[in-house]
Amino acid sequence: MLWFSVWTVLVLGTLVGAFLLGRRLWRSAKALMAQAGETSRVMADLSAKVAELEAAAGATRTFTPDLAATQEQRENWRARRAENLASRRARVQARRSRTLARWRSIGIPF
Repeated sequence: MLWFSVWTVLVLGTLVGAFLLGRRLWRSAKALMAQAGETSRVMADLSAKVAELEAAAGATRTFTPDLAATQEQRENWRARRAENLASRRARVQARRSRTLARWRSIGIPF
């Protein structure tokens, strides 16, 4: 009779544990599905906004790369780049001259 009671308690404990574990898994699965639904809704909104922004950005884009540029276009680009580099060199030289003058005014002997 004692072994029957022990086994009955063990089997009932296992069944209760399995029920509690199954209930927790069911609730977790329901929460996961609810979150997946919310995620899909947010992703749909996000993709709509991205498409809207791409459409707005596409209208304002002025420069498009051209792999088959003419020699004249390339020369214009090179001249523009040379002008940009020359103006940058001039700005850097002016900034360095101002810095050197400021250092000399406070007594640093450079």
